[in-house]
Amino acid sequence: MSHEVPGVVTGLLDRRARWLEHYRPGLRINEVGSVVSIGDGIARINGLPSAAMDDVLAFSDGSRAMVFDLTEDAIGAVLLHETEALTAGTSVQRTGRTLSVPAGDALLGRIIDPLGTPLDGVPPPAGTRWQGLEAASPPIVARDFVHDPLYTGIKVIDTLIPIGKGQRQLLIGDEGLGRSSIALDTMINQRGKNVYCVYVLIGQKRSTVVNTIDTLRAYRALEYTTVVVAEASSLPGLQQLAPFAGCAIAEFWMQQGRDVLVVYDDLSTHAKTYRELSLLLRRPPGREAYPGDIFSVHARLLERATCLNGAHGGGSMTALPIVETQLGEIAAYIPTNLISITDGQLYLDRSLFAAGFRPAIDIARSVSRIGGKAQHPRIKEEASRMKLDYLQFLELEVFTRFGAHLEASMEKAIQKGRVLREILKQDRLGPLPVMFQMAWLVAFNDGLFEGGELDTVPGRLAALQEAVQHTSLSLDSPREEWRAAMADWLARPAEAASA
Repeated sequence: MSHEVPGVVTGLLDRRARWLEHYRPGLRINEVGSVVSIGDGIARINGLPSAAMDDVLAFSDGSRAMVFDLTEDAIGAVLLHETEALTAGTSVQRTGRTLSVPAGDALLGRIIDPLGTPLDGVPPPAGTRWQGLEAASPPIVARDFVHDPLYTGIKVIDTLIPIGKGQRQLLIGDEGLGRSSIALDTMINQRGKNVYCVYVLIGQKRSTVVNTIDTLRAYRALEYTTVVVAEASSLPGLQQLAPFAGCAIAEFWMQQGRDVLVVYDDLSTHAKTYRELSLLLRRPPGREAYPGDIFSVHARLLERATCLNGAHGGGSMTALPIVETQLGEIAAYIPTNLISITDGQLYLDRSLFAAGFRPAIDIARSVSRIGGKAQHPRIKEEASRMKLDYLQFLELEVFTRFGAHLEASMEKAIQKGRVLREILKQDRLGPLPVMFQMAWLVAFNDGLFEGGELDTVPGRLAALQEAVQHTSLSLDSPREEWRAAMADWLARPAEAASA
């Protein structure tokens, strides 16, 4: 006999005992409705005049649904669980509850669906509390300014487009350019930094889900991560609820004073699912056939990510929503909606990806509206000098395409920019510590990378990584000490540096 059965029975008995404890005899009137039609994850119901939006409904066959649309003659509900016996004429009742999901430290390392059902073959976690999927975003008086950095471990982001704890930074670009890889790198880089993570997979193929979980497990990031999965084969209602379930789990930890990172992969699929459900319920379509409230749906979700002040626990929730573009069309409906809601975006460009620049982040189109406010002052100072050189290089490089003759100073600036572009390249699943960011910034700004071919840059970066592992310097150490240490390591032969 399975060892899980006694535990399940005990749980049922405990719930029955709690129900009996609060039971009071009295006259009760129950509304009983019936299913008019069923199909495509949608149920139309008659006979529940007291039903309200987001109410959970229970069917006599064991199915469950959530009220999604109210009209004069019927209720539209999205199915959350469907049995084979569900058909027209099935009776249905209100449960008097709204949706909630388990939350707490017991969820770390677990894979669940948007209703909290385990998908990893392990019994439901004990010692959790239930958190409502829908909640009002924190008021202004409870919020604090974003001031602490959230390091991604990616050179081009931590220096040029920094992210702070409590920020909402959009990852935008075409399919296959590495948006999910950036999110995974960021989560892997939180190991040992006391940051909990929630990864929400919305409408993804099962192979993608398995690869994501295997990657998190291989890099020991699953230990501090909860994965919420609503794969492509699941009911549309579950896919529509997935980001709100992940947000509720992260919100619980934020309210406990913890720092949390939540990734929504991706909100383009979520918007398409919401459009599908709305059209099936005959809601009036708007631009690109999306319903008129799609903006408020995503705003309601992302506004819950913030940094709380000390009087409210001091926790933070950082959101990395992912959105897909078609052929680089950044002005499409859903991308522009999310750009206007978030605090900045990282735009991935296909031409940069094809040219071998990875991660293919377009500096000119990417922005962080928090900016240097969430950077260490020393990193901010060094990065501002470097960014000026890089933007100047991008302007000057245009002239080289026409074979124009350039002055010696311009040739030097272009060569320096090409070196910088080589420095900013980085392989996926290899996040780097912030001390290394300081090391290469000081070395580059002081010209320690000059005088060599481009193919020598990776070796010099490796020498700086070795230096960071052996140095006793900190970010607050005098700049002269940083420069002296980096110059010493770069001057050593490769054999000596690695010895």
